[in-house]
Amino acid sequence: MESLQSGADTLFVLMGAILVLWMHAGFAFLEVGTVREKNQVNALVKIFSDFGASALAYFFVGYSIAYGVDFFRPASELAESNGYELVKFFFLLTFAAAIPAIISGGIAERARFYPQLFASLIIVAFAYPFFEGLVWNGNAGFQDIVERIGGAPFHDFAGSVVVHAFGGWIALGAVILLGVRKGRYSSDSNVVLAHPPSSIPFLALGAWILTVGWFGFNVMSAQEVGGISGLVAMNSLMAMVGGLLAALIAGKNDPGFVHNGPLAGLVAVCAGSDIMHPIGSLIVGAVAGVLFVWLFMLAQNRLRVDDVLGVWPLHGVCGAWGGIAAGIFGTEALGGIGGVTLLSQLIGTVAGITIALLTGFGVYGVLKLTVGIRLDEEAEYRGADLSIHKVSSTSALDTAR
Repeated sequence: MESLQSGADTLFVLMGAILVLWMHAGFAFLEVGTVREKNQVNALVKIFSDFGASALAYFFVGYSIAYGVDFFRPASELAESNGYELVKFFFLLTFAAAIPAIISGGIAERARFYPQLFASLIIVAFAYPFFEGLVWNGNAGFQDIVERIGGAPFHDFAGSVVVHAFGGWIALGAVILLGVRKGRYSSDSNVVLAHPPSSIPFLALGAWILTVGWFGFNVMSAQEVGGISGLVAMNSLMAMVGGLLAALIAGKNDPGFVHNGPLAGLVAVCAGSDIMHPIGSLIVGAVAGVLFVWLFMLAQNRLRVDDVLGVWPLHGVCGAWGGIAAGIFGTEALGGIGGVTLLSQLIGTVAGITIALLTGFGVYGVLKLTVGIRLDEEAEYRGADLSIHKVSSTSALDTAR
């Protein structure tokens, strides 16, 4: 029975890893559909390559920083307990690799390829696992400190802050340092020049892939069969629906908002999906949907932060909202299971944002000063597809001219 239980847990986590790996295709197609046609190939290649760099960074360095576990042992030892630790690594790697995938959408259409690949490697090797270890492994006594101050540990079941807010706030630093795309804003007026999505069907496909995979992201964060919770699944569903309908209304039926709304709700529900009531999750998702629409418009039109996919409002702000919301709707007073406090959730969320901002401005700032992070004006005008990959999305026979 013990062997059967171990095998079941291994299979459960493996299936979760596969579902979250599939989400990376969602990130790719969401970006492909949003960027202009001359940058579609770059979106596909960039996210796949970032995953490869992330895998090496997390295998050799990051996982050890987060959990104190390395793989420099005989294969016979690694295979013990049906290799559960190996599939757990695979599962958590897909979370870690989501950080570069999130950043990719913000810096699209004007970032140099290899500096971004190097930034992904550094972030996943050091910065992300540092914060991941603080929250999910209690490194450096972080959770003990939070509990002493706030009355409870910081609760983030599936990564509203650890993954999404962390990636979104790193992306904000990168976007600001890169600067706006050429021709995005008129220099002599307040006119914003539209760069409409190149393919709503691809954008929708990416959103649907992410939405389906998210149930692996959330439910399988239990990491064992015995921890499966229908409450997590229901809360994820309700938050998704809340985000969808709120973005539909707030975004005035704009298809870009409609397809990002459910993602905003899912981002926000990750932290408290195991402790909130479904009605609370519906509210959390609806607030996230409105936040995304309002802040996307504010950032693009008023602040002139050229975040192409809106990853700062979607992941950064909605992720932070999710971390805080767990301390509100997770309490017994509002129908939740309890074990959380608003103060502890604020402390953990602010800590994540602070480390992420330092990482974003630090890593991309150093790269900007040394090797450069932006395509030159001619390459940006021609598009990243031809300038970097020498092909276009419409023909593999196209070459740079």
